[in-house]
Order: sequence, then C-alpha cells, then structure tokens
Amino acid sequence: MKLVFLCLLFTSFFGYSQTAMSFEEAKQKGISPEVDKVYKGALGDDGVFKTEEEQQKHIQAYQDFLKGLGVYLESHNFKWDAVTKGFNRIYMRPDGTIDYFLYAFKDLSKDKEKKFRKLLGEYIKSHKFGITAPVKFAQCSPVTYSKTL
Repeated sequence: MKLVFLCLLFTSFFGYSQTAMSFEEAKQKGISPEVDKVYKGALGDDGVFKTEEEQQKHIQAYQDFLKGLGVYLESHNFKWDAVTKGFNRIYMRPDGTIDYFLYAFKDLSKDKEKKFRKLLGEYIKSHKFGITAPVKFAQCSPVTYSKTL
C-alpha cells in the first residue's frame, strides 16, 4: 500500500512539473501539502542554505527572480491595477529549474488571475532560479506587487 501511494505521489509530482497554479488548485489536485515532503525548505534551522553567505546569495537570487517576473509581466502588457498582495511558494530542482510556483492573492479578479497564471507558467518554463542546491528546495514569502503606472 505504501509503495502504491509513493508511486502515485511520484507520478502526480512529475505529471505537473513546471506548473504555475493557485494553492487552492494544488490542494485539489493532491499536490499541496504533499509536495512539502519532497522539497526541503531553503532557509531556517533545517534549511538547505546553512551559512550566512549561502543565505544571502539565496535571498538575492529570490529577489532577482521575482524582479525578473515583474519585468516579464510588464513586457507582456500585464498591468497591476492596484497594489496587490499575495503569497507564493516556489519549488525548485537542484539545478534551479522551477517545478511548481504556487500562489494566492487577495482581491484579484478571475480574469486577472487567469492572465497572471498563463504568463507565470511561460516565465517559469524559460527561467531558472538563480542559485543551485544539492537537493530539491522550496522558498515561500508574502509578496506585494506595485500598481503599474
């Protein structure tokens, strides 16, 4: 029984690789919170990045990745109509390839969320996270997108 569960878990994780979706959808598809058993947290007591230098490089890579996403969205005519708050968790392979980018927003219209998801999906397929690790790892945080002028 345990082997069947692990096979299903393995299949479901690799069936959705390089996917952008809401936390709600990930939960419905059985991806979240199960995926947290496979990917190690980037920071913290048990985190992948242990030293101050490694942590600073990771934080810089994370900030650069999100800035790059912002540039990508804007270059594809995606505009934030107002300051938009959300939360994301990104799951990465050791080489920095994004497997999952899960997100949640407060007060985002369905149409805006649909366009965001499409562009985010394109972005994560063409951009890697700017740091590597010895194991699969994840990073999460609240995020605030500024109104596009």
